Amino acid sequence: MSDTQAPPTGGDSADPGLAGTNGLAESVDISGREEVHKLKKHAVGLAGVLFLTVTGSAPISAMLFNTPIVVGSGEGVGAPAAFLFATVVLTIFSVGYVAMARVKTTAGGFYSYISYGLGREVGIGAGYGSVLAYSVFEASLAGGFAFFLNAKLADFGVHVSWPWLALGMVALISILSYFDVRLSTIVLAAALISEVVMLLVFDGFMFAHGHIPAAAINPVNAFKAMPASGSGSSAILAGAIGVGLFFAFWSWVGFEMAPNYGEESKDPKRNVPRALYISVIGLGIFYILTSWAPFAGYSSITAAAHQAQTDPLHYYLNPAHTIAGHWVGSILSYLIITGSFACGMAFHNTTARYGYSLGREGLLPRALGRTHPRYKSPFVASIVQTGIAALIVIGFAVFTGSDDPTSQAYYQLYGLMAVMGVIVILAVQALVSISIFIYFERHPDMSGHWWTTRLAPALSFLTQAFVVYLLFDNIKFLGAGYGYANWLGPIDAFVVGGGIIFAFYLKSRNREKYESAGRLINEGL
Repeated sequence: MSDTQAPPTGGDSADPGLAGTNGLAESVDISGREEVHKLKKHAVGLAGVLFLTVTGSAPISAMLFNTPIVVGSGEGVGAPAAFLFATVVLTIFSVGYVAMARVKTTAGGFYSYISYGLGREVGIGAGYGSVLAYSVFEASLAGGFAFFLNAKLADFGVHVSWPWLALGMVALISILSYFDVRLSTIVLAAALISEVVMLLVFDGFMFAHGHIPAAAINPVNAFKAMPASGSGSSAILAGAIGVGLFFAFWSWVGFEMAPNYGEESKDPKRNVPRALYISVIGLGIFYILTSWAPFAGYSSITAAAHQAQTDPLHYYLNPAHTIAGHWVGSILSYLIITGSFACGMAFHNTTARYGYSLGREGLLPRALGRTHPRYKSPFVASIVQTGIAALIVIGFAVFTGSDDPTSQAYYQLYGLMAVMGVIVILAVQALVSISIFIYFERHPDMSGHWWTTRLAPALSFLTQAFVVYLLFDNIKFLGAGYGYANWLGPIDAFVVGGGIIFAFYLKSRNREKYESAGRLINEGL
């Protein structure tokens, strides 16, 4: 299936790490290249890839953080329908993504796949954008972690400022990620299994209780905003379709990281595609049910929306306490803390691998492409990512304050950093889809079924482009009145555009580095 070409030998490369790539080989297989630092071979199996990626989607964080926003500021009763729409779109995206993953095994993920279809210039720009997105995701989850941990500690009369809690999370993740990737999988597995089990218990109690509105899964309601109602203290502000869909799609971010672990997995041609399908479809069913379940705990949709708008912290916990029992609510209040930590750790690991991939190709400092001599972890890129996440947390603490966790840690650090990252991810996923379409058009000898290599990528491009449009159309609403939110999209565009300009510079000044960009694969697995 692979059309990998071995790099030509010789040449007067100015870059010894990539010597011999001055031919326009479509791919450069590094499996036999001793001078290229490699990740730990066969470190994780199917279960390990699932734990590393599904925990990035963070089921409990997705539900307890995002569902209140989808209900209160988006579709209202149509929140589960928004998750249903996202499930369909991302499953279609996965069809083409899997086809490409079966052909190319690389830690570069999106960045590499785009370079094969739309060219190295767009691929390099997307690579820088992806690093930015996953980098801010860790800081985002640190905000959510600090918000819930601050509230839990306050229950015991302990008051710790949220920035210290967020920085503590970043530091602990750095320590754990320094070692063998298998240590990360153990931590993430424990967090993932426990949170999924308890949320299923919660769902069971809620559905057994009844009063579940059927309109919640009517697909039409995914495209209807919740109307304003009431007055005074019981007033409900109007929602926006784009807001609900945005936070629905944000709930999956992480599943697409499976190909980034291809070089560390056993049998990547089989396990990476399996992990993708299991995660996107499994999470979809789970999200639809778990976003639907809380309605059982409220007297009306209006009551649920009011709770979501005024006190998102207890949107799930109140129904858990009153219907499922105090023990369920209590356990969930702890698991949201461990779950957000695990989610941040998963994003940290992915960011480190993007940094490693760009570093070994010389598009970021070469040191980032080094792996630990014993653990084979991308430890330099991991340390750098720790510094970036810490600086973002400190920046928010300095410029927004540290005395209002709901506004500062939840709505701003968690919410707006999520907006900044998901703008890139959704846009890049759309580019990946069209790149896959183009790649297989150029390689008729390896074309698969018309559905997997043509129609599915085309549909995925169109639907995700539509979601990106809705996102920008509602950016002021998402900004919740914070003026600097208007700069998030332009910053993303500046980073991606800067990467594209840099690619053209390389094309004219450093041809060998340009030609290898996004094309290092590892077929010796």
